Amino acid sequence: MKAKNCLIFGGSGQIGRNLIRKLTKNNYKVTVVTRNIHQKSYIIKTQANVGYIDIAEANIFDEKKIRDLFKKAEICINLIGILFEKKKGNTFKNIHTVFPTVLAKLSKEYGLRHFIHISALGINQAKDSHYARSKLEGEENVLKNFPLSTILRPSIVYSVDDNFTTNFMTLLSRLPVFPLYYNGNTKFTPIHCSDLSDVILHIISNNVNSKIIECVGPEIITFKEIIQKLLKLIGKNRLLIPMPLFAAELSANLFEIMPKPLITKDQLRLLKYDNILSGKYKSNFDIGIPSLRYFDEEVKKYCYMWREGGQFSTEKYLSNKDLENNNN
Repeated sequence: MKAKNCLIFGGSGQIGRNLIRKLTKNNYKVTVVTRNIHQKSYIIKTQANVGYIDIAEANIFDEKKIRDLFKKAEICINLIGILFEKKKGNTFKNIHTVFPTVLAKLSKEYGLRHFIHISALGINQAKDSHYARSKLEGEENVLKNFPLSTILRPSIVYSVDDNFTTNFMTLLSRLPVFPLYYNGNTKFTPIHCSDLSDVILHIISNNVNSKIIECVGPEIITFKEIIQKLLKLIGKNRLLIPMPLFAAELSANLFEIMPKPLITKDQLRLLKYDNILSGKYKSNFDIGIPSLRYFDEEVKKYCYMWREGGQFSTEKYLSNKDLENNNN
């Protein structure tokens, strides 16, 4: 059987690497587009056997070069997204609105059979967030320009390669106290990277054309519970302090000066809203691909890197009494 050709943008991230492995094992050839082939190719090349993966270096806004890549593609997958804005064109509008619109137009022009675009869960409510508005505008443009597109809205995506659990465990291992924004009551439905890539593979293999699919894990966890779980896994006891909104905004102003801010004002706005199923769209459970991986069980596989003694530690996790202390 002839291998189908997939064109992937954002293939060097945690979702991309996991997805490349699954696609190539299922007889898909992939072309991964990267901005810097010297920095990223050594990672990407190891994700598949020779002959199943090509790497193309291109600026994502170089439409002429990108256009050439669409000539051989049957499926396009966009995994590119940013959590905070940077200089040199890395704005929410450029990355989340303009770029997906270009990909949708090219998908239609070259007759691709599918375009899969990764958006984000909970953006309908958070319209006071620049991040959320840019995502929504991107979705609207994608569906308008290429109705055969499928938009995935995942909750927080986590794995050993993420910037979520790993960053938090680093902070929790170093800081004696940790702030809780909005009292830590914001609800999330974290989905493991492997479960999300299973959803993408299923959509491609079965030509699923639901316009928007919300992708969530098997459990609802508050922000406070996430922090408590991470503390338990790394064996730390920290004071969790609810942070007043004015203090949170002040700290966000200071953090935004950093190259990689811990939190921004826009992210603070997002934290006001729960990150759970809306009930307005199909979910990964509805299309027959339920999430199988639970947060504690998966993070436990790599949390030893933040425990004293590392992989040789005695795995003394916090007791329930310790967790109660973290509540106060």
